[in-house]
Amino acid sequence: MHLWSLLTLTGAIWSARTEASSASLTGSAQQHYGKVVNHDDPDPLWEKYGLNRSEEFKYFHEPGNDDILGHYDSRFFTEPVGDDERPQTMTYMVRAYLDFFEENGLETWIAHGTLLGWWWNGKIMPWDWDMDTQVPDTTLHQLADRYNQTVVRYSAKRADVQRTYLLDINPWARQRENGMGLNIIDARWIDMETGLYIDITGVSKINPEKPNLWLDKHEHKYRTEDIYPLRKTTFEGVAAKVPFDYDAILIEEYGKDALTSTHFHNHTWVPESEEWIPDDQVADAIDDEKQYE
Repeated sequence: MHLWSLLTLTGAIWSARTEASSASLTGSAQQHYGKVVNHDDPDPLWEKYGLNRSEEFKYFHEPGNDDILGHYDSRFFTEPVGDDERPQTMTYMVRAYLDFFEENGLETWIAHGTLLGWWWNGKIMPWDWDMDTQVPDTTLHQLADRYNQTVVRYSAKRADVQRTYLLDINPWARQRENGMGLNIIDARWIDMETGLYIDITGVSKINPEKPNLWLDKHEHKYRTEDIYPLRKTTFEGVAAKVPFDYDAILIEEYGKDALTSTHFHNHTWVPESEEWIPDDQVADAIDDEKQYE
């Protein structure tokens, strides 16, 4: 692990590792985190929304399916955000999201490529177009029952920065199996000005024979001890949480090279500044660092 992560995780996080290791998540501890979905319960899709599983339709839509247009919500999209504006727009978006969940006592953690960005330097990867978070199905139900269609107004420290976000819960989120594969995203936190969003996916225990196994609807699998206890950290300058065994999760999803390769997507990792720098700016960035040595 590089220096930034070591500094960030010193103290509370590493003590959490020690404490969890001594407890070793026994069977009773594992049961504390969530419960297996009861497949004999009445169908919540039909009872709450009148939705027939055999007629599943895609809820979230994007204006296209390439790397750019595939990362906007169609309802709020007018044109792509410029490369200069996008990083700051996404930073405000994730800060507002994490603050909202923290203030309302809602459990969430950063995931997938966003977690990889955190691993390197606690920031969004500069080439990313969207972000990913996860929630347990209990939180997903809270969001659906109490917070669906919430509009959140966010003000940054700069007085001239005002943003508005929509928390939108997919009605098919209560279907915890993959179904027809049209609704693997359970919810979104959407920038209502640009259409950029954070994908929110739920994880559930759906196999009674494997009560320690959590799954999302995109075939990602986790053990209870992979996720819990969550680690407190910061991301983009605000309080955040990450899964307990984040290294193992990232290696399983992206391979070991994701934690060691210093060149990706036309960017190079510059250790002196702990930043991903566009390849055509690397020499200047290193020179700038050296002049302050």
